[in-house]
Amino acid sequence: MALHHTSPASSALTTGRHGRSAAVVLRRPMADCRSRFRVHAQKPARSPGAGAETETSSRSENAVLKAAWYGSELLGIAASFFRPSPSPEGGADGDVEGGAAGSLDRTGVVEAIKEDFARSYFVTGNLTLKAYEEDCEFADPAGSFRGLRRFKRNCTNFGSLLDKSNMKLTKWEDLEDKSIGHWRFSCVMSFPWRPILSATGYTEYYFDAESGKVRRHVENWNVPKMALLRQIFRPSRWIWEKR
Repeated sequence: MALHHTSPASSALTTGRHGRSAAVVLRRPMADCRSRFRVHAQKPARSPGAGAETETSSRSENAVLKAAWYGSELLGIAASFFRPSPSPEGGADGDVEGGAAGSLDRTGVVEAIKEDFARSYFVTGNLTLKAYEEDCEFADPAGSFRGLRRFKRNCTNFGSLLDKSNMKLTKWEDLEDKSIGHWRFSCVMSFPWRPILSATGYTEYYFDAESGKVRRHVENWNVPKMALLRQIFRPSRWIWEKR
């Protein structure tokens, strides 16, 4: 007698309680296929060298910017030897009027800084010294240092490299431990190619809890660091028109 062999197709047509068992058996391979598909469809891993390249590029930019910063400081010091000594607006120590007598509370410090903006203290060095701690930290994207007198000297020397400048305080914010002054700045440098620097940014003024004076002065620029540096080497439109 011939044996009856059940084909795979016939098992799919089985009815009753055996049919439910067969349906389960037939669905399992589909689930396995989906699992295998998900494994093969995973996003490829990021190249391990991409992060290292970005970090190296950032270090290189910081090194160039720092070299330019120290170079400008030395250039300003050299130029100061050929510049006549300006007459101070206030006391003999170079402090501006209104800051020499007595100490200032935080409210007085804030008002003094706002007045210093009107004098474009970034490029004139005319700032209220009494509003700052002597060992105040001054920082910007290029680096940082401590010392109020050094900051004043650098600002004054930088101003000697400019033909004209314009600085405006556009917004002021008072927070718990600091104030933020938002500004807009532009200038024409006295180099032969007359480059024009233009930027917006903000400065954070951190106050000492006891004295109320500024203990940290942190500049932030709203333009990329290298873009600002490249402006120094770009001739102004005035040069091209002269040609």
